[in-house]
Amino acid sequence: MTPQDRDAPAPENANPNDDAQDAPLAQSRPDFLSRRAFVGTAAIASASLLSAAGALGQSRSDAVAGRAGEYASDPGPENKALLTLNPDSNLPPFTDRGNPAPFWYSFDLTAKRLQGGGWTHQVTEREIAQSKDLAGVNMRLTAGSFRELHWHLADEWAIMLTGKARVSVMQPNGKMFIDDVERGDLWYFPAGYPHSIQGLEGPGCEFLLVFDQGDFSEEDTFLLSETLAHIPPEVIRKNMGWTRAEWDQLPPEALYIFPAELPGSLESDKRFLGSHLETENQYTFHGAMTMKPAAETAGGAARVIDSTNFPVSKNVATGIVTLKPGAIRELHWHPNGSEWQYWIQGKGRMTVTLTGARARTMDFNAGDVGYVPSMAAHYIENTGTEDVIFLEMFKTSQYQSISVNEWISRMPDKMAQAHLKLPVSAIRRVPGGQYTVLPK
Repeated sequence: MTPQDRDAPAPENANPNDDAQDAPLAQSRPDFLSRRAFVGTAAIASASLLSAAGALGQSRSDAVAGRAGEYASDPGPENKALLTLNPDSNLPPFTDRGNPAPFWYSFDLTAKRLQGGGWTHQVTEREIAQSKDLAGVNMRLTAGSFRELHWHLADEWAIMLTGKARVSVMQPNGKMFIDDVERGDLWYFPAGYPHSIQGLEGPGCEFLLVFDQGDFSEEDTFLLSETLAHIPPEVIRKNMGWTRAEWDQLPPEALYIFPAELPGSLESDKRFLGSHLETENQYTFHGAMTMKPAAETAGGAARVIDSTNFPVSKNVATGIVTLKPGAIRELHWHPNGSEWQYWIQGKGRMTVTLTGARARTMDFNAGDVGYVPSMAAHYIENTGTEDVIFLEMFKTSQYQSISVNEWISRMPDKMAQAHLKLPVSAIRRVPGGQYTVLPK
């Protein structure tokens, strides 16, 4: 069977109850690679995931015909590295249609700011123009190094990817929260609350920051160093009591990320704060990747963290999803917000379906960012050989999801038959409930 045969629709006289037709449209398809070309450079790939493979008026028969014989061949130059990572981009499933806006980008394509103490890079509305609600920053700090004391206009949600860090946040009432976090832990800092992050012993740390503003920029934050550098020294004397000689010793420009000595113990820092230590509001969440799943099957698990179990997280909710090889995050949509994804591990693919019969399929790998417009139906399939782990992020206080399977299972027989044109026996094979993750 050729790749084109696998992607073609079933014959008109095919048995609708044939379980073979329920198989995924594609798994790992190396036999495609000699024919495909991922157009242009990586930047062009992101900016124009609008391939002609699904022109708006194209019929299904047109799409199938385009995959016959040598019509899909490309004798020109090929970027084989991108081709291998994104086989579904240039030769998409025949079910793709139209020109949906780009919904894929990779942190590995972004400009990286490197300096003593670590690095940072970001994926924002500038990279995925649709993403108006959320933006992401990936940052690394070596042992002892700080992301300096700062604050910003957006709320900050974070997950630790590797290593350990000490975080602090200052409340308007004068109390400071301080805690140590490690892989799988979260934190949440409200807009305008000054805070710091410091890498701890060992290899330091790496983390993902998510902000509830699509146009957020890590280059546009309020820094303690810059604030003090631009206040006249006579005002600093009146305000802080520091002499002009002491003002001259202050950093003359932004520190941003910088190396420093390792801190003392967490307990000693808490003792220093004494009655000024914040103990009621918990700005960190421990064990997010090992907590009891909200949903679990043989295909994987989903863990949900939102304001119901992390009360300070007022504007950001997340699902941490694990998919076993061949498993899928079932076909679904979210009624209360667009979805911003970060892929931590593995490889997979996602199709997003939109109004106007538009649909687009893209492949994802670790370090990639995905975006799904509010209420657009989509699935995520693990097409690799290791577990997929990715984040589903939303600008909302509470995680919500609607399962297509669950909806179909609740339809009375005649209602379902009228819409699906299938016999009741086929309709009732649909899993009856919201399973979130379905096994292979």
